[in-house]
Amino acid sequence: MSTKKFLITGMSGLIGGLAGRKFAEQYDVTALGRSEVQDFPTTIVDIGDGIDGIMPAVEGVDTVIHMAASRGNVPDETHIKANITGVYNLFEACRIAGVKRIVAASTGALVAGYEKDEPIKSLVHDPDFKMPTPRPMLTVDDPIRPGSMYGVSKIFTENIGRLYSEQHCLSVICIRIGKVEIDDVPLNMRNASVWCSHRDIIQMIDKAAHAPEDLKYAVVFACSDNPTRYRDIEHARETLGFVPQDSAADHGF
Repeated sequence: MSTKKFLITGMSGLIGGLAGRKFAEQYDVTALGRSEVQDFPTTIVDIGDGIDGIMPAVEGVDTVIHMAASRGNVPDETHIKANITGVYNLFEACRIAGVKRIVAASTGALVAGYEKDEPIKSLVHDPDFKMPTPRPMLTVDDPIRPGSMYGVSKIFTENIGRLYSEQHCLSVICIRIGKVEIDDVPLNMRNASVWCSHRDIIQMIDKAAHAPEDLKYAVVFACSDNPTRYRDIEHARETLGFVPQDSAADHGF
């Protein structure tokens, strides 16, 4: 096993659990979250409560994989505590401890507002939609259009990531994650456009974690190569070498 140390936040969740167990095949992996992760040393703390409780977990860590987040239909204050205050606390603790890289979960929800407008509206909802030429495609350079307070709160991750990469020499890679499902299949037509398989999200996190040291900041979309995908993954290929292995077409979408 390599002596390189990874700290995974949100390892009790789906994506953090997938990534953490994959890394544990080769590396020293510990967990941080609000509950114990079976078979892994876990620092039990709410990152929204302050920096002090995080510090023991980041000491001696090379890379932090931050997959913990507040999501779903919860009060705005919950998103703010976890995804803004908590993210600040984590980044600041990493700065103090000398962590070299943070791979942080952002979200494709930052551009969900585009699904209200044509042609993307029909692309994700109309089974008879005829794909125009050129194909509609959003890149990480397009203006953000969050559709919820969750999306708004995740903007902070990308912004503080850029700040800390430029001012504190941290390498920060933010992944705008698509729909990763427990059963590893798209749930409906809309989700099939932004679906990301287990293999593909593990690959993306792995590529980000092992990107060249001189890559100081990047934002990438994470989706499988779906027929109705409208989020660009070419940038992720060029930046990280990400090549999806799966497609929603494999499941009839």
